[in-house]
Amino acid sequence: MARYFDVHPRDPQPRSVAQVAALLREDALIAYPTDSCYALGARLDSPTGAERIRRIRHLDDKHHFTLVCADFAQLGQLVMLDNAAFRAIKAVTPGPYTFILPATKEVPRRLAHPKKRTVGVRIPDHPFVRALLQALGEPLLSSTLLLPDDDEPMTDGWQIKEQLDHVIDAVVDAGDCGTE
Repeated sequence: MARYFDVHPRDPQPRSVAQVAALLREDALIAYPTDSCYALGARLDSPTGAERIRRIRHLDDKHHFTLVCADFAQLGQLVMLDNAAFRAIKAVTPGPYTFILPATKEVPRRLAHPKKRTVGVRIPDHPFVRALLQALGEPLLSSTLLLPDDDEPMTDGWQIKEQLDHVIDAVVDAGDCGTE
């Protein structure tokens, strides 16, 4: 049964943030709000996180996972950035944008696209995610919470709890978040 965290959308409670970070350190899979919709997240080095996300979403090994980063220091360790890409990303982040870029050797092979060796990266602007990344001290492996046969990603925390209670470890509900 998934734990349920009801957090303030603009000022998340530090205790809840710390509890979610602790769950992630114990190899948990969470559903959490982003700038645009809810997502599934796990630690980057989680032995089961990527596979659990693939099972829930019915994804193949060609799916680009997103690595959610706190800042450019984390992003620069995971992807190769030339000056043009750096300037373009700097102009629109933090925000609801994911960039597909060549992965560095720091990215586990199982997370990068098998042929292109690319990965999605994002620096979010959602208060909860920013607080979680700071508490965790490392990037988060992530994928949009778009279930098989659904046309739109999930946007309601309580609905996620009801629907995915048996396959995830925690739901962080910061209210509805709409797709951008």
